[in-house]
Amino acid sequence: MSIWQPGPRPAWVRALNENTDPAWIRLDPDELAAEARARTGLSDFGSPDFWEPYRIFVASLRDEAKLHTVGRLIARDDLLNALQARLELTEWRRRHPEITREKIEKPIFITGLPRTGTSITHELLAADPRHRAPRHWEVRNPCPPPETATYRSDPRIERADRQIRLWCEIVPEYDTMHELGGDIPVEDVQVMGHSFVSDEWMGRHVVPSYAAWYNACNRVPAFEFHKQMLQNLQWRCPGERWVLKSPSHMSQLDALLAVYPDARIVFTHRDPIKILPSVVSILYSTAWVRSDEVDAAAMANWFTGETCRALLDGMDALRASGKLPANQVYDLRYADLMREPIEALAGMYAHFGIDYPESARKAQRDYITNKPKGRHGGHRYDFSDTGLDIATERARFADYYERYRVAIEG
Repeated sequence: MSIWQPGPRPAWVRALNENTDPAWIRLDPDELAAEARARTGLSDFGSPDFWEPYRIFVASLRDEAKLHTVGRLIARDDLLNALQARLELTEWRRRHPEITREKIEKPIFITGLPRTGTSITHELLAADPRHRAPRHWEVRNPCPPPETATYRSDPRIERADRQIRLWCEIVPEYDTMHELGGDIPVEDVQVMGHSFVSDEWMGRHVVPSYAAWYNACNRVPAFEFHKQMLQNLQWRCPGERWVLKSPSHMSQLDALLAVYPDARIVFTHRDPIKILPSVVSILYSTAWVRSDEVDAAAMANWFTGETCRALLDGMDALRASGKLPANQVYDLRYADLMREPIEALAGMYAHFGIDYPESARKAQRDYITNKPKGRHGGHRYDFSDTGLDIATERARFADYYERYRVAIEG
């Protein structure tokens, strides 16, 4: 089996990794919590149910992720950021109980298998000036809560942009796979990251012990925290509706609906044969930002044809059960979105009974014009990278192609 390989690391990354011992960067859960308290002057982390996943993750990160020096520094900063955000969110809710009364009504969640157009759909819906989408800067630094008057000029935007763009300095090819920036809408896994019940953490690192815990855990607390975050973000900067996104929701639809029973869910559909190698390469690259010892074969086994089939079957079972009424779900095909995005989105707006004025369409057309495909180069991958048999995989998804009229790509 082969897999896409990144280019050489920048000289400064190599110098730090080759001339320092990462062990001097301590990853101790109690020490990190104490440091977060000292930095903020606060002591209440909110709901105590985060402690178990937090401790399991930090232990797994320390003992299993094989982080190099730069990776360990990034991981430590991520942990402190999440802890500080929890402390600050809890304090703002205590001082301003009206935040807890904010209503999140009929949010739109975009989900589907990874690399099926969820990101561009999210970004286009976020371009509608009536909509509200969580952006990297406000999710990473949610306090003080953002305000409408300064939402596009908040100094946290530039700071967050520098932090997230560091990934692309370490792995320059990352820009060809997924656009990163401080003011770009982010996935719900980042919103839920501060709860430590989120596969954002195992998407960034090879942490099998945490992954095993996560795969068996109750996801409802993560969505409860997600709702608290949205309440905080919209308190002084509201929109008509939230537009949200994460492929990870395919494995946790029951938990999502337990917290957001009126959610409108957009499922994106694309040829699974096309997405399998793309997912493998982006998983590998994300882990490689932080470690020199990423097992490519093991990474490929994380997301296989069986994985895709199980996720699709789970979606079908939920829909057949009646737990997700037909008027709350819409199927969006990647091929339609790529061919005529405004027309494809118009079907979604109409299905959910949302008006679609020319102002929204123009904003979305402008977004497309200003974001040409491939401006950072092409994402290089091939089905042969997976080591799978294409005929077997085509047969695995035969009924899926037919049921959702999914176009076969190449």
